[in-house]
Amino acid sequence: MVLLGLAVFLFGFSVKRNEARTVEDIAVTFTDESTPFVTRETVNKLLIVSNGKVTGTAKENLALSDMEKRVRAHPIVKNADVYVTMGGKLGVTIEQRKPIARLNGATSFYIDESGEEMPLSSNFSAHVPLVTGASKKNIAEVHKLADFMRNDDFLTKHIIGIERKINGEYVLEARKLGYEIILGKVEELESKFSNYKAFYQKAQKDKSLDKYSTITLKYRNQVVCTKK
Repeated sequence: MVLLGLAVFLFGFSVKRNEARTVEDIAVTFTDESTPFVTRETVNKLLIVSNGKVTGTAKENLALSDMEKRVRAHPIVKNADVYVTMGGKLGVTIEQRKPIARLNGATSFYIDESGEEMPLSSNFSAHVPLVTGASKKNIAEVHKLADFMRNDDFLTKHIIGIERKINGEYVLEARKLGYEIILGKVEELESKFSNYKAFYQKAQKDKSLDKYSTITLKYRNQVVCTKK
């Protein structure tokens, strides 16, 4: 009984001493370090408490849930986890939103993988297809097209531009090729791109890719080409 009481006392003492320790450092990590839309400096500013600093603050005085809310409220942050280690370090793990297309217009913004608007970053530009001729009311169909392409390795590397025409049809720009791809409406994408890949493989084999000005995919089960 005495030993049990001693153990409880020591445990409580250890917890109390740990809570009284001050934060010595801040460690910010990103789940994807290749797309630094948000800087560590920005995250540090979001963590700042009323006294203007986090380091030197007792661990027990940190409002971790409030810190998480502030970080998660950033428009480019998808999720955040704020915690304190036993060694007295404040850790922050950031998951950023992932853009799949960039819409250029009166107001430019990204469309993320969920089909939502995502603001541009002054720190980093994503290598995603540039969309012109579309507006906010076209986000759903642009997302459908961009999401299909990003899940295909060939299309991800091949298509760099998307243009929406007044009639609602889409024209695609291929990387380093002198023709435009007339996709038509955002429908039957599997069939259209499958036909395009078959054309591309044959034209590449025949070394005739540079002979065309337009490749039309909008007709069912057809690839109509116009020579220069």
